[in-house]
Amino acid sequence: MFVDSHCHLDFPEFADDLDAVVARAKEAGVAAMVTISTHLDHAAKLRKIAEQFDGVYSTVGVHPHEAKDHVQVTASQIEALCDFPQVVGIGESGLDFHYEHSPREDQERSFRTHIAAARETGLPLIVHSRGADHETVDILADEMAKGPFRGVIHCFSTGKALAEGAMDLGFYVSVAGIVTFKAAEDLRSTVTDLPLNRLMVETDAPFLAPVPNRGKRNEPAFVVHTARQIADLKCITLSELADSTTANFFDLFDRAERPPE
Repeated sequence: MFVDSHCHLDFPEFADDLDAVVARAKEAGVAAMVTISTHLDHAAKLRKIAEQFDGVYSTVGVHPHEAKDHVQVTASQIEALCDFPQVVGIGESGLDFHYEHSPREDQERSFRTHIAAARETGLPLIVHSRGADHETVDILADEMAKGPFRGVIHCFSTGKALAEGAMDLGFYVSVAGIVTFKAAEDLRSTVTDLPLNRLMVETDAPFLAPVPNRGKRNEPAFVVHTARQIADLKCITLSELADSTTANFFDLFDRAERPPE
């Protein structure tokens, strides 16, 4: 059993064949998928997708790219959209200093607002971090001192400082298809050393399709290729990797219902 802990099934790339995409994922052994929010206005659409398919869940949140358009959003507003069984997490939120589509101060404000919502609801926080490793860890640590919350670093593709800093705070680390890319030797070295009990896998579909599908539209079924790469790095079987990452997912996303084996 596999889980795609992070995908975007509401994106236009899936508008014409979403039924087939979900069916292919199920055929590949992907028992659960989380379709991730990037904009608060998408919450209803995401819930509708989650209601349509068994094993599909959604989140509520604002991507850091969109932070400038959500400067007035409060934690209470986010929390109010979480009172549905299909909603299993908060985010994605965080910091993106690579593109900086939103000012840094707006991103930080939004990030802390999402953390407050995660703390209040008890739902896990999905963290986006690009070009902001140390700043991300600093904010997580600062906020953790105010009261506990849980979460995952999504699409981990950087160095040990972010992974270790997040894991020290009890976070999980989710790995996407980048780990299969030819130029990702440093990432593979880091992932090899990450503890199995902190790892999850994802696609970030429709982006970042793993080898052997690189260059194509990504979809949840392809998470198996990422899992296989990680299993090879750790010298364990694909089944062992699937068991571990799936258990980690359901431990963190505890509102999601684990399907029977």
